[in-house]
Amino acid sequence: MNKNEYTSGASSAASDIALNIITRQEHSISRKKISDNALKVLYRLHGAGFDAFLVGGGVRDLLLGQNPKDFDIATNATPEQIRQLFKNCRLIGRRFRLAHIMFGRDIIEVATFRGHHQEPSKNVSQQSKDGMLLRDNVYGSIDEDAERRDFTVNAMYYNIGDYSIHDYASGVEDLEDKLVRLIGDPETRYREDPVRMLRAIRFAVKLDFDIEEDTAEPIERLALLLQDIPAARLYEESLKMLQSGYGLETYHLMREYGLFQQLFPTIAEYFTDDYSSMTEQMLDLVLDSTDQRLEDGKRINPAFMFAAMLWYPLQEKAKHISEQRQISMYDAIMEASNHVLDEQVRSIAIPRRHTATIREIWQLQIRLSRRHGKRAFRLMELNKFRAGFDFLEMRGEIEQGETLELAKWWETFQNSGRNVRQAMVSDLDSSNEGHNNRRKRNYRKKKNKAS
Repeated sequence: MNKNEYTSGASSAASDIALNIITRQEHSISRKKISDNALKVLYRLHGAGFDAFLVGGGVRDLLLGQNPKDFDIATNATPEQIRQLFKNCRLIGRRFRLAHIMFGRDIIEVATFRGHHQEPSKNVSQQSKDGMLLRDNVYGSIDEDAERRDFTVNAMYYNIGDYSIHDYASGVEDLEDKLVRLIGDPETRYREDPVRMLRAIRFAVKLDFDIEEDTAEPIERLALLLQDIPAARLYEESLKMLQSGYGLETYHLMREYGLFQQLFPTIAEYFTDDYSSMTEQMLDLVLDSTDQRLEDGKRINPAFMFAAMLWYPLQEKAKHISEQRQISMYDAIMEASNHVLDEQVRSIAIPRRHTATIREIWQLQIRLSRRHGKRAFRLMELNKFRAGFDFLEMRGEIEQGETLELAKWWETFQNSGRNVRQAMVSDLDSSNEGHNNRRKRNYRKKKNKAS
């Protein structure tokens, strides 16, 4: 293997950079495993005289023998030059300009090599007083770009020019050792972008790797920095963490490092040492169910997951409101839902389309107990009935008792013909009538005794 050393004092990661070029004969990546659209972009950039590399997770996953979900490309062409080469290109991003090459629904992301934000001649970046990068439109060389990468296993570049791999931070070695390791000083890199703490957890779980000791050490101590990240960005990150097929394990590791508590402070109030609260039981249940649905190729809805996660904090808030103001539980839940969701969106900006669905699922938990007359038939016609019922079943697993019995009733009702359904409702009406008659008799007895 050919080794070229590269160091620079301009980056906190410079001391970790040592280029190792792995020739085509020395690695396992085949172009047959790279998407046709990614190859088109690579070849056109190369043909126009620009450097063109497949980079990051695509290279990592190919070396691990996996099928990459995305194929990202890095180049020395500027975003404007990329747009001139591709009619199907659009430029996005303010923090760092990116080119998206559109092939129908398939999007190939192309980034210009990033440089050091300290260079005064190219200083179009901005940092906060705590070291967080706020804007980052600084272009540089591939060596500088490698220093700016977050983890060693993401700092490997597949060169379309000669099919070699440029490994800048011993990424291949860390792949073999199954380690997630930051490039540079971990605390400095986390302060530049606190979301890197979430990414360390996500990669460790996804790849079944360990987090390298120095990379792990500052995380719990710096977890509070996530409070400075825009809520919209943390919403997107929360979906990557919890709805990518390994959400249950990710939640437990996030919680161990104090990161989950920053994204979901309302839920964290109900954490216990032995993970025994109903809130914690529901977290395990809904995240495990989400993982299973993804494995089975079924669709998932973020609103359902958030509705389940926040249900028991909502219940506690509603009980307090109901007792304090002497209002019905249904009205209390409506009021409590505003409070709980307002608190949550301060941390992660759940879109309104999802908060509307969350409210519907919560409302249905009250309405599903009201089955008399024609109500049961009308409820089944509601758009969100199935989501409400699925959640009722989950609650039944945790709460048992009346909730479980109600879930079983609805399961039978859905799977029965109209005559059986009508009989089930008639039984409820008869039972309810008898109950009301007993209440009236008891009331008359008490009244007679009093007189």
